[in-house]
Amino acid sequence: MVVNLSEKYSLLSDWIAELRDVDLQADRMRFRKNLERIGEIAAIEISRHLEFVEKETQTPLGTTVSSVLKEQPVLATILRAGLPLHSGLLNYFDKADNAFISAYRKHSRDGSFEISLEYVSCPDLEDRVVIISDPMLATGSSLVKTLQFLREEGKPKEIHIVVVIACTVGIEYVKRSEPHCKIWCGAIDDELTAKGYIVPGLGDAGDLAFGTKVQS
Repeated sequence: MVVNLSEKYSLLSDWIAELRDVDLQADRMRFRKNLERIGEIAAIEISRHLEFVEKETQTPLGTTVSSVLKEQPVLATILRAGLPLHSGLLNYFDKADNAFISAYRKHSRDGSFEISLEYVSCPDLEDRVVIISDPMLATGSSLVKTLQFLREEGKPKEIHIVVVIACTVGIEYVKRSEPHCKIWCGAIDDELTAKGYIVPGLGDAGDLAFGTKVQS
């Protein structure tokens, strides 16, 4: 299942417009903050679909029964671009366990690339709800490989994927490879370049958030 959070207007649409705006992208703090805000919106939306229990609470004047989250999810992200989005999710799922994965495109001289996975820090995922965040879903290759890597740490009962901009090509690839995942998108674009970049997209989210890197 795919949820496009931009189908109905909310402030999220304003933040995505700012993320895309080449005249505003020089402000790295603003860029990171907007990614974080979108993570917070996604956390609220996902929470509506998670299991809850009734809990009796003692107040200064009596008792009341409230609905509370049944169990904490595992929040996973792909370094480094996913960190601000992950922070937004963690602001609201503030008791969650966390997982961090190093996955990146290792480029060749001819312009092709392969996905390199070198590091994972992760709790046991057996029968857990996993929410994995990465700002851009382009080809879907790094995300699918990351999910395969995570399954070595246990079999989750639910997987939610949070992205800011997704390409239809990447969505279809993930749906074929991981049909039981639910994808939450800030916006969906249709075009993907030969080098695997989303158009109109927003550029390189990691570079815009943290500065340019030496390409390996």
